[in-house]
Amino acid sequence: MTYLSLAKINLFLHVVSKRNDGYHNLQTIFQLLNYGDEMEFKSREDGLVNRNYSNKAIPSNKDLVLKSAYLLKELSGTKKGVDISLIKKIPIGGGLGGGSSNAATTLIALNKLWKLNYSKERLTEIGKTLGSDVPVFLSGKTSWAEGTGELLMPITLPKYFYLVVSINKQISTQEVFTHKALTMSPVQRKMTDFSDVSNLHNDCLDAAIDIEGEIEFALLYLDRTANHLGLARMTGTGCCVFVAFEKEKDALKAKQELPSKWTGFVAQAINKSPL
Repeated sequence: MTYLSLAKINLFLHVVSKRNDGYHNLQTIFQLLNYGDEMEFKSREDGLVNRNYSNKAIPSNKDLVLKSAYLLKELSGTKKGVDISLIKKIPIGGGLGGGSSNAATTLIALNKLWKLNYSKERLTEIGKTLGSDVPVFLSGKTSWAEGTGELLMPITLPKYFYLVVSINKQISTQEVFTHKALTMSPVQRKMTDFSDVSNLHNDCLDAAIDIEGEIEFALLYLDRTANHLGLARMTGTGCCVFVAFEKEKDALKAKQELPSKWTGFVAQAINKSPL
């Protein structure tokens, strides 16, 4: 069984308040992209869970793919195992949801491979324990999100082409949310106001720039590209930035002209995951 584990971008990210459990209430839009990691799952009868890939950036004890598989195996009591292959394309630690997407894809794939017949609601309850971005990938729809990211409302948006750029560095999410430069937007907006929202900002941006100043230079660079739509923005807690284009050829041309120290890809917005 082979799957495309999708990337996402946050079209904006407002930090509404800090919760008693230490997390933050947010408002955001998760925009799914037709770009992602390739994952393959092969059932084993000996019960072993094995990853057929090495990832020096993520040790096995912190690998959300393995955590998802072990958790589902424990909760279901299945005697089956799995070999998991992963071709990583989504930049790690870039705010594109790669780890959460991999976790969600693993839950979906193993639910089918192991014939568990869990409902999407049950998988979502499991997924929430793995990460706040996992539910949107389980829902498989571009969504307006609130709470810690688990309260989702599907939304249909234009299928723009996005140039997504990585400065090839990583920022800890915890470091951003505890940084003195983190801003907040305590006034909550309604989804119906989205088209009128003028402050499509990311409350994590100032903190991220203070940690990695190159993010600001990448944003300024994208704002100078030809024929783009709106302002360049940062996704999640960084370090990836993006800008929208109406035409794919313009996005591809901008990608070709990127400074060699950065990497990027062009992907189209989608409202529903092929999963």
